[in-house]
Amino acid sequence: MKAKITGIFLLFILLFVTVLAKAFYIQVVNRDKLIAYSESQIVRKTKIFPKRGFILDRNENPLAINVQKYNIFTFGKNEKKLARELKQIKKILKDLNIKKIVKSVKKRKKFTWIRREIELSKEDVQRIKKFKSIFIESQSSRFYPNHELLAQTLGFVGIDNDGLAGIEYQFNDKLQGEPEIYKYFKDAKGRPVKFKSANFDKRAKDITLSIDKDIQLVLEDSLKEGVLKHDALKGGAAVMDATTGEIWAIANYPAFDPNQGRKSKNKKLSFITDPFEPGSVFKTITIASAMENNIVREDTSYFCERGKLKVGNHYIRESDSNHGYEWLSVTDILKFSSNIGTTKIAFDLTYPNLKKTLNKFSLGKKTNIEIPGESRGILDQSENITPLRLSNISFGQGVATTGIQMMASYAPFANGGYYVKPTLLKISKENKIQSKRIIKQETAESITEMLRKAVEDGTGKSAKVRHYSIAGKTSTAQRADAEGGYSGYVAGFIGYPVNVDKKFIVFVYVDNPKNGYYGNTVAAPIFQKIVKSILYKDKVYSRLANVENDKDTKVAMDNINIKYSSKRIIEKGKVPNLVGLDKTSAFKVLDGMEASYDHVGFGIVKSQSPEAGSIMSDKTMITLKFRAPLYDGE
Repeated sequence: MKAKITGIFLLFILLFVTVLAKAFYIQVVNRDKLIAYSESQIVRKTKIFPKRGFILDRNENPLAINVQKYNIFTFGKNEKKLARELKQIKKILKDLNIKKIVKSVKKRKKFTWIRREIELSKEDVQRIKKFKSIFIESQSSRFYPNHELLAQTLGFVGIDNDGLAGIEYQFNDKLQGEPEIYKYFKDAKGRPVKFKSANFDKRAKDITLSIDKDIQLVLEDSLKEGVLKHDALKGGAAVMDATTGEIWAIANYPAFDPNQGRKSKNKKLSFITDPFEPGSVFKTITIASAMENNIVREDTSYFCERGKLKVGNHYIRESDSNHGYEWLSVTDILKFSSNIGTTKIAFDLTYPNLKKTLNKFSLGKKTNIEIPGESRGILDQSENITPLRLSNISFGQGVATTGIQMMASYAPFANGGYYVKPTLLKISKENKIQSKRIIKQETAESITEMLRKAVEDGTGKSAKVRHYSIAGKTSTAQRADAEGGYSGYVAGFIGYPVNVDKKFIVFVYVDNPKNGYYGNTVAAPIFQKIVKSILYKDKVYSRLANVENDKDTKVAMDNINIKYSSKRIIEKGKVPNLVGLDKTSAFKVLDGMEASYDHVGFGIVKSQSPEAGSIMSDKTMITLKFRAPLYDGE
């Protein structure tokens, strides 16, 4: 009996091995047949990538997603048959030019496009698949649900799913995944036959950025408003965590819609790619260098020549000709932004010592933030320089930095002396904080106190935020032009709140403003709006403010909570428009209005009930239907 069972078992094993060997033989034969075809017999070869990985903000809000689209093409040489099928296709694609396609087919040796990257329903796809002369293939296409928001950082992809700019380009391999290869070749009867390569690891990976979508929205709104108000050429702004180096928000205005891709202008993130003369925000680093080298203390005084100092054959003057200072302490030199006082500090410091400090602050070097095209800026690498050039550099002229370099250089003052590498990726086990001490903690604390006084009593009064202590520095830099001279100004403000647990830096600059040009009147109010929205909106910060007995400030905080929950106009007593928002944004709007709501599905809001604009009472229940932004043909 045992022998009989053993025999049956062995027979079963033999049959299984035979079937497996036959399958392997067929696969090898088919592969060898394909290889045997010459390149002339391959009529179409294409790569089909998996769905591109999502790009998410730090709170998992989608910034770049996918929608399903299709490509339609033909190998058809039978004009009558092709024209007949194209007439049927025209019922789906109304604007199809049949004569033009047939004419194009005559000139093509291999295949001819009919349409690329089009949206189709599931029913339309099935109808097209029935045609003999016309072929259809699916393609995952990129979509940016927030349109202009963070556009210059995200970048965009081309029609062939390749990242062409920004994060899409920088992390293209990770986001794109491995493709499947599709080949169409002619069989013995001249008919196109499709062959698909095996692909066992085609997964694309998501990217989680350090960006906070809500802060990004506030920053872009505030920057745009400021640039338009002052009729400026452009502007830039960013927010950076002073301890981790994470960028919470970053933008230039004007921007573009990445859904329009290469058709758009203003695609470059100039905050990282374009250096400019920073002006007076540079004075802080000159003074910090002098303190580190034991040249000055906060109370060291300099005679400021009543507003006019001769250096060589030139005169150094204050930025405001009405200022004719005499004796100023180092604290007052920074507070009142004295060019002459800073020049005298630099003369005592000397350029070799200043340059060592600038190198520690990584000025004149790339920060290596995760965006292509970053500039290293312009810094004189000479061993020594003339007194006039040293004077200019000490207060931010004759040197060029990027916005991201200046932000990184102020982080040590806010965090106690550490340089932290800026990053656009959320800090994780894979992406760790990169920091090193570059100045003493005492220096950082002294500089912070001086910058705080510059806002309280000096040139930066427009940056004040009620109930918070702000440290910051204005700048009104001359604007270098293409001819090598100067025309116009770049107004700037950089700073950070002091009396908070989690420190962050905000830098704003406005290029060539027309209605006013001082940093305090142009850039500081933009800074204030951004900082105020973060401090008032975030519970981590709002709990630190003493507002229990201040009704005006409490109302302001509530208004910011609602206003910046989403880019929507909120009318009291009316149902808001929530279509197109993700869950986080939609729920924030409704929570801010203390509305009752229910929801089904996931993704973004596709419909709502009641409709936007309807009268809303305490009993109103708002129902949201979410759906992933993909089409039926998926």
